[in-house]
Amino acid sequence: MNKRLNYRLFFYIGLILLSGFALILLILPTFILLIQSSASNIIEGLDFNIVLEAIWLSLRTSAISMAIILITGTPLAYILTRWEFRGRQLLHTLVTLPIVMPPAVAGVALILTFGRNGFIGALLSQWGITLPFSEAAVVIANVFVAMPFYLRTTQVGFASVSKEIEDAARVDGAEGLTLLRHITLPIARRGLVAGLVLAWARALGEFGATLLFAGNLQGRTQTMPLLIFTVFTTNIDAAVFVAIILIMMAFVALLISQWLLKDNAPQEIF
Repeated sequence: MNKRLNYRLFFYIGLILLSGFALILLILPTFILLIQSSASNIIEGLDFNIVLEAIWLSLRTSAISMAIILITGTPLAYILTRWEFRGRQLLHTLVTLPIVMPPAVAGVALILTFGRNGFIGALLSQWGITLPFSEAAVVIANVFVAMPFYLRTTQVGFASVSKEIEDAARVDGAEGLTLLRHITLPIARRGLVAGLVLAWARALGEFGATLLFAGNLQGRTQTMPLLIFTVFTTNIDAAVFVAIILIMMAFVALLISQWLLKDNAPQEIF
């Protein structure tokens, strides 16, 4: 009996210690970032015009990216969830690959595809369209890295729609777009909105692919993460200020997405 109690005691102590170590790694750096910032130093050493340019560029390009993701990603998520076809699992893996792709690899892939001599970029160059080092390049990088988050979460929303409900609607004459608009989308809308919020947060924090494909041009392609990268070595307080803004935006986005997905089983999300 005593041995069993000792075993359970050591087991729970081990759980607590290991969990505490994980919490330190996950929470402490953010907490230190928030409490170590000096408001007076930030105000004295910060060029607010540059910060406002970066914030406005990040918000503008992320909004455009979300519109593209919503329009193109929703049909894809629906097909991956509802249609049965050979190679569906492989296609699902390919479209979510950017989630685990190293940022530098993502940037190189975009250059080889949309660069001046790239697979698609060379065709566009014949029409006088150049994508690298432009605001359009920022949008493309955002879409590339953020859409997989939208797809995976939106699939949860579509999977939550009972096929019995859709079958009953078909009996009543609802088909195709009518069924999707009045039955499927309204029921799955929480998953769609949650996915869009997560994708927006990911796009807002995108760095590596944007740096390689769009560059770091102030007022043109310098987003908030790139501004942090630029001023970190010369003005740490300014970098902290912009970092705190990004953290607050991401925190709110995560709260919203978790609230929207609270009725879904956690294991269904990833």
